[in-house]
Formats: sequence, structure tokens, C-alpha cells
Amino acid sequence: MQTVFTEEQLKDPGTARANEILRACVHCGFCTATCPTYQVLGDELDSPRGRIYLIKDMLENARVPDEKTVKHVDRCLSCLSCMTTCPSGVHYMHLVDHARAYIEQHYRRPFSDRALRWLLARILPYPGRFRLALRAARLGRPLRGLMPDPRLKAMLDMAPATVPPVSPNDRPQVFAPLAPRRKRVALMTGCAQRALNTDINDATIRLLRRLGCEVVVASGAGCCGALTHHMGREEESHAAAAKNIRAWSAEIAGDGLDAIVINTSGCGTTVKDYGHMFRNDPLAAEAAEISARAMDISELLMTLDLPAGAEQGLTVAYHAACSLQHGQKIKAHPKTLLKRAGFRVVEPADSHLCCGSAGTYNLMQPEISTELKARKVQTLEARSPDLIAAGNIGCMMQIGSATGIPVVHTVELLDWATGGPKPPALTRGGGNNPALSVPDLRG
Repeated sequence: MQTVFTEEQLKDPGTARANEILRACVHCGFCTATCPTYQVLGDELDSPRGRIYLIKDMLENARVPDEKTVKHVDRCLSCLSCMTTCPSGVHYMHLVDHARAYIEQHYRRPFSDRALRWLLARILPYPGRFRLALRAARLGRPLRGLMPDPRLKAMLDMAPATVPPVSPNDRPQVFAPLAPRRKRVALMTGCAQRALNTDINDATIRLLRRLGCEVVVASGAGCCGALTHHMGREEESHAAAAKNIRAWSAEIAGDGLDAIVINTSGCGTTVKDYGHMFRNDPLAAEAAEISARAMDISELLMTLDLPAGAEQGLTVAYHAACSLQHGQKIKAHPKTLLKRAGFRVVEPADSHLCCGSAGTYNLMQPEISTELKARKVQTLEARSPDLIAAGNIGCMMQIGSATGIPVVHTVELLDWATGGPKPPALTRGGGNNPALSVPDLRG
């Protein structure tokens, strides 16, 4: 694609990077075939190719974003399926991230949009505040029909029936290995996940300790910054990321780290991009080092010789989170590990398509998100699984809100199969089927 940025414009690192990405695009349109929003809406402007044209025009002309451009950029899930499909290597993620930051700086949204985005940015990255908001949402459910904004209704609908107690594993500490030490790793405990589902981090710590890992929850680490990053709020997202970089760098400089382990794939995609985010910052070297050590939990487990398990007689439908399969290009590891642990693994049709969660997307774009959720749940249920496994808390909440089949994190199943407790989601309510009888794999 030909571009006409001026030399002055190209002095801005974000614009220079956008120029590189735009020039890689050859207009082939392969991306439209795998774009979820194009599948639902059928509008060229709701495809990566259409959004690329809108972003190019906006940036080249250095103009104030118009309502049409903002609408179609906002409708992008950032699922990154287009990056998997693209034969030209167009790095759409960096382009749309820059476009969102540009829009945030130059476009004045309607008051209701500004208020909702401000509220989400002030609540979701903070586990304590998020817990209070979830409890308030439960009280507000009887008033759902009075809500004028469908986005407020979506917020009430997504709140779980119960809020788990704070896990004692949340605070900064070091967990000694339960076998001869093989690695020292930092676990990113995250933000929203700590309020929505404490079982995931607990299972991760148990499993890694049994496999010979010393697990560190680093002081000062918290939200990865993804939630605000995808809103274009760069200052807030970079501040959150910088705290993590400093916290993990201190551990590397101290007793050392072999890896930074992440069990929420949306966070993993962002942390692995810290090197790019901070490329022109004084923290550039440290950020690049953190990105290089960041690993999804499935990546680390593939290096730790997870013991083979006996056939369990359970069929697991594996949902591939977009941030894992497209953002991090990790497709086989979770399925390989589940099979090694003794589960029969099946995949839904169109497994490359998003479930519609996408961070805050299901709250900001509830109509499109609901359609994608319905499609995903239909394809998962068509495989008649006993369980559904995923590697991202957002996907788990999204799918679990629309099916009676238990939805658990992949690491919970691996922990269970190798000596840990049965995942609580298999026996409790909250969107899952409590009548489903699942044996204790240790018995």
C-alpha cells in the first residue's frame, strides 16, 4: 500500500511504525474471511482491510477522527485472527493500537461513552474495586430492565453469581518447590482474574511446585495494562506495565528468574509486547528482557515433562483463546498437555473465530459480542463434551455465561490430573451444570 506521510509526521515513532505496517498491506482481502466482525456484520469497514483504509486516511491527513472511523475501529475485537491469515505479515495489532491511542487523544466521545470507559479503567484493573463492583452488580440485577443503555445491562449480566474470597496466594511471597528445584519463575497473578476466579492461580502454583518450580509472586506487580491499552489510554497502560517491568526486573537482578509465567493469555500477549511498547523509553532494555522471559503457562509446562496420565474417560472441548492462538501463536501446547494428562480433546468448528469476550469488548459492544458468543457456544456444545477448557479468564466468563457445560482453565485440569483437587467449577453453580457427575481423578 502506498503511503504519503510527511517527513515531519514520520518523526513520531507511532506514525513511523504505522507507515511500515500500512506499506506491508497488499489489499488482498484474505483477512475478511477470518474476521469475526465481518462475519457478523458483512460490512467491508468492519473488516481489517476496511479499518486499514480508515486508519490510513485519518493518520495521513492528521485529522480529527470522525464518528464513522471511531465506530468501526471501536468494533474491532483485536482478536488478531487477521494476523494469522495475512500472507504479507501485516502487524495489524500495532496499527490498531496506535489508531486507538490517536483517537483517544484527538476525538471527544459522547459523555456516556467517556463515563463508561472512565469507570471501566478505574475498576477492572484493581481487584479490590472490582470485587466491590461485582457485589454491587448482584444487587443491581433486579433493576436491569430499567437500564437505558444496553452496555449497562451487559455489565450486570456478566457479573458472576458469587464472588470468590481473596486467595492467600495473592500477596507477594515465594513458594518453595515440592520436588528438586528445576526453575525459578514469577507468576503474574493479574487483576480481573484475582476477583473473578481465584482457582486458576491457586492451581498454577500447586502444579508448578509439584514439577520442581520455585514460584514467586513479585512485590509491585499487578495489572498488565491490557485493559486500558486497548482503550487507547496509553499513559495509564504504560504506568501499569512499568510497575511490572520494575518488579520483575528486581527479581531478575536478585535471585534470578527463568521465566515470567502468565495464565491469562490476553495478559500474555501484552507482556510479550512490552519490548515494543517501551522501545523509545528509558525502560526499553528492561522491557525487552521481560518480554523475552514471558511465557504462557502451557509453554512452560511443555519444558517440565508433565507426567502422562491414565485415560480419564472425559471429553474436553478445547476453546482456543484468540490472544493465545493468534496473539502468541500457541496452538498445539494446551491440547498436547491435556491429551498427555489423559483427556480426550475435541475442538469446535471455526475454532479460529473469537467468542466475543475480548477484554472489555463484551461490555462495550454487547450486541456483536452476544452474537459471537452464541455462535461459539453452539459449536462447542455440538461436540458433546463433558468439559470445556480455555486459557483465558475472559473467554471462560463469556462462554460460561451461556452454557451448562462446566468451563475450566486448562491448568486446573492438569493440576487435577496430576494430584491436585477437583476444579471447584465442576461441582458448583454459576453457569455450570452442578448435576454433571465427574469422578475424582485421584481416586
